[in-house]
Amino acid sequence: MKLTMFCLFSAITLFSYWLRYINLQHLKRHGSIVPEGFEGAIDEEKLRRSSAYTFDSSRLGLWDSLFDNALLILFLFGGLVTTYDRYVSTLSSSSIISAILFFLLLSWASTLFGIPFDLYGTFRIEARYGFNTTTIRLWIVDFLKSQAIGALLLALLITVVFQLIEWSPKSWWLWVWGFMALFGLFMMFISPYVIEPLFNKFEPVTEEGLEDEIRIMMEKAGLKVGRVMQMDASRRSKHSNAYFTGIGKVKRIVLFDTLIKQMSHGEIVAVLAHEIGHWKKGHIWKRLLWAEIMALAGSWIGFKLLSWQGVPGLLGLPGDISLPARMVVLGFVASLVLFPLGPFSAWRSRCHEREADRFASDLTGKPEDLASALVKMSAENLSNLFPHPLYAALYYSHPPAVERVRTLRELIPTRTD
Repeated sequence: MKLTMFCLFSAITLFSYWLRYINLQHLKRHGSIVPEGFEGAIDEEKLRRSSAYTFDSSRLGLWDSLFDNALLILFLFGGLVTTYDRYVSTLSSSSIISAILFFLLLSWASTLFGIPFDLYGTFRIEARYGFNTTTIRLWIVDFLKSQAIGALLLALLITVVFQLIEWSPKSWWLWVWGFMALFGLFMMFISPYVIEPLFNKFEPVTEEGLEDEIRIMMEKAGLKVGRVMQMDASRRSKHSNAYFTGIGKVKRIVLFDTLIKQMSHGEIVAVLAHEIGHWKKGHIWKRLLWAEIMALAGSWIGFKLLSWQGVPGLLGLPGDISLPARMVVLGFVASLVLFPLGPFSAWRSRCHEREADRFASDLTGKPEDLASALVKMSAENLSNLFPHPLYAALYYSHPPAVERVRTLRELIPTRTD
């Protein structure tokens, strides 16, 4: 069975690398042609930089993936997980503390190994293409904050989960699912006001007249939002974006200050109308519902399999490994079994994005504004405008930018004199 799992892992990994290869080859063949509708915003020099940025980012991602997969093979298939598990068990006689240490130390090790790739991506690649604005000091501060918050939340989650397992050994799967669902909702409520301000400064939109235009559009959509804020994203990067955050009465709109500088008011309103489309079309609750259904099923299946003595044997490990180690093994096997669901999730997401584009066009009555915004974002962010169709079908959560712009411009009414 260990050989079977290794072959399955290898096949999936090689398939993903092949997809990466054909995607870059597709870009080589088509990356010098300015797409229809992008004239004026993108020229041959911009396309050259866009292609180079895609290649450099992909190359870094490949090395990062190769390194991670090598460690994973050593850890799981090489048996290091058993040595690690036995070492952690000597650190405490408490099963809960041992579980916290098991996952916390593993998380820290994974983060530590990823630091060189993160630093190179930020201070070499992002800086080379004019995106990076962060400093080493700010990077370190962000890193320490994120690690502290992550460790605190992880310790809390592991403590409650393993206490529930000890309290209700025959039905813990249901209690754990319920707790995780409530915790996720709780984080959606507090994150905009407790966690996000630890990293960025948020303030009311200062662009004259913009907030009024946004609120008029919001009222037309029948949606109330607490506040329209702008975020100092330019402290770290010149990439632009906008998003909704929070849930219920605490939801609010956040605009990157870089986006405000790059776009007209009409384009910004169109981008936000697209985000509103996700709310009005029910995409948010549909995604939450789907995630919770999958989590509930996963909790029950995990409960059944974790009590099966054959789980460690799937990777050729001894049967006396701890529950946390069994969870890691089961999580790895589940990632292989659930691999086919990735393309399905990507397809569902692209359907939602198309619906949101159409909603924004109907709401504003100006599909050209959203099309123009997408063109500008693609140009400013040096996006890959020529993904391979198969790569995009399997991985893209949004339709390719060229397709979205073409579809939007087909919605523009034809003037007749």
